[in-house]
Amino acid sequence: MADTVLYEVSDGLATITLNRPEAMNALNIETKVALREAVQSAAADDAVRAVLLTASGDRAFCVGQDLKEHIGLLAADREAGEGEGQTMSTVREHYNPIVRALAGMAKPVVAGVNGVAAGAGFGFALAADYRVVADTAAFNTSFAGVALTADSGISWTLPRVVGPGRAADLLLFPRSIKAQEAYELGIANRVVPSESLRGEAETVARALAEGPTVAYGAIKEAVAYGLSHSLTETLEKEDELQTRAGSSEDHAIAVQAFVNKEKPKYLGR
Repeated sequence: MADTVLYEVSDGLATITLNRPEAMNALNIETKVALREAVQSAAADDAVRAVLLTASGDRAFCVGQDLKEHIGLLAADREAGEGEGQTMSTVREHYNPIVRALAGMAKPVVAGVNGVAAGAGFGFALAADYRVVADTAAFNTSFAGVALTADSGISWTLPRVVGPGRAADLLLFPRSIKAQEAYELGIANRVVPSESLRGEAETVARALAEGPTVAYGAIKEAVAYGLSHSLTETLEKEDELQTRAGSSEDHAIAVQAFVNKEKPKYLGR
């Protein structure tokens, strides 16, 4: 894996760190490939019970596409006479697989947002299940500002977090959404002092890594399903998922711990 993305697994927690602080963690091809590999590895690894997605430095979580590289690729595509070429295929090849893995993995994902999250960086943060945000951080959709439409799942995630009307406003008129407003809109789950961000985000992620992983995966699936299905269909899905969770070892452990008035020690299965 490239140095632009750091990947570490410890005690059930996979920590994925965007590591281009000098470029505000902008996404060049090398970084996108490495991030895709890291997220997919975490999703597939049974030893990983939770994921923390964060970034190096204190200025930016991720400002989205590396526009310096993007300009060069656009010029190369035009010279070669290719309508799509290397530039816009990045949505299909990189952003979509990353977002699918973050949102779809059967384990919780925490985003530790240490600074500006713009464009695809905002999209990746929204694809997480829980966002711990530094009080100096900010969010920006950015796309319309460079004559592009939404990608990285934002057209799906943002309306579900802030409502369709607010999402349209933020997409059509990109602006900086400061941490406190992000909290009020539901984009941030928790706002903490910037110097405490990494520790607080890791505490949240480690608590989830020690929890009932099967139940957490079922909760993610149930919420995503319920957003696009009828009540009747959702009730049937809840029945299916509750049967799965109720058959897990962790459920048996939790019930026995409750009877014994002890804190459960989950196994993640």
